[in-house]
Amino acid sequence: MTTIQGPAVFLAQFISDEAPFNSLDGICKWAADLGFKGIQMPTLDTRFIDLKLAAESKTYAEELKGTIASYGLEITELSTHLQGQLVAVHPAYDDFFDAFAPKNVHGKPKARQEWAVQQLKYAAKASQNLGLNAHATFSGSLLWQYFHPWPQRPPGLVEDGFAELAKRWLPILNEFDQNGVDLCYEIHPGEDLFDGETYEMFLKAVNNHSRACLLYDPSHFVLQQLDYIQYIDFYHERIKAFHVKDAEFNPTGKQGTFGGYQSWVNRAGRYRSPGDGQIDFKTIFSKLAQYDFKGWAVMEWECCIKNQEDGAREGAEFIKNHIIKVTDKAFDDFAAVETNKAFNRKNLGL
Repeated sequence: MTTIQGPAVFLAQFISDEAPFNSLDGICKWAADLGFKGIQMPTLDTRFIDLKLAAESKTYAEELKGTIASYGLEITELSTHLQGQLVAVHPAYDDFFDAFAPKNVHGKPKARQEWAVQQLKYAAKASQNLGLNAHATFSGSLLWQYFHPWPQRPPGLVEDGFAELAKRWLPILNEFDQNGVDLCYEIHPGEDLFDGETYEMFLKAVNNHSRACLLYDPSHFVLQQLDYIQYIDFYHERIKAFHVKDAEFNPTGKQGTFGGYQSWVNRAGRYRSPGDGQIDFKTIFSKLAQYDFKGWAVMEWECCIKNQEDGAREGAEFIKNHIIKVTDKAFDDFAAVETNKAFNRKNLGL
């Protein structure tokens, strides 16, 4: 077994135009002062990382690592959640998702997709140059608007959708494989990979590609009422990244899992800061340790109530207190006897 690394923090929800969140040095000092040991880095803001340059220049990658290390931090993973989303976009969402891409590809779905694919390929090489072995992303979606089967879905629609999704992702997965990096899909509502069944459909469509791995975030499963503990039993061999984000589900006589189009604070299912929701993190950390998870525990702050800086400060301590330093011996070793084949045979009556 391996002791989980951490605590770490996903920077996406903290980056802003105000100090200390507007520069790499500022945000690293802030994270280190809170007790974080790692940072998961989004890759669209060149104030923090130039993704293309990190892919093309080992010198730049080493300098970036050095700057971060000077604060006692490591990069846990790079993130292309926004770019990954754009690998597969249904036309109904084109206008919404243009904001994730440069203005020169707005209104040009094909060009936007090509840009996103190139971003993922840069991320594969950049991850290798930075010495990382896992990468966080989204799958995008061609089918999400059809998740509820009414009206009836035409026969073959879902199968065709996953075939197309696999066609778009296979070259990217191969690029990650060439660079020795696992591509970890965050299983998430709004993506075609939103639960275990959809992940398995995708896995089949990409021929069980060894790099098609998982970012485990239990908060999304609370909102779906999915057994997030058993999920680890099913998929632990593919879980290579981990978000510590809490959630709660409080159904009423007026709303349940679909949320009634309400704001986050008024939904039955909502995200919370670590420790403020209903997730059994003690069991999660135990399960991941049991299955020898070698990655990082990364806090993702998404809470509709608590201030993000308070959430980060409390989250660092929360993760620190949940990481299990695994044992290197059995508790009953004191009663062990020496290996003796003759003795064993005697006790078996042989």
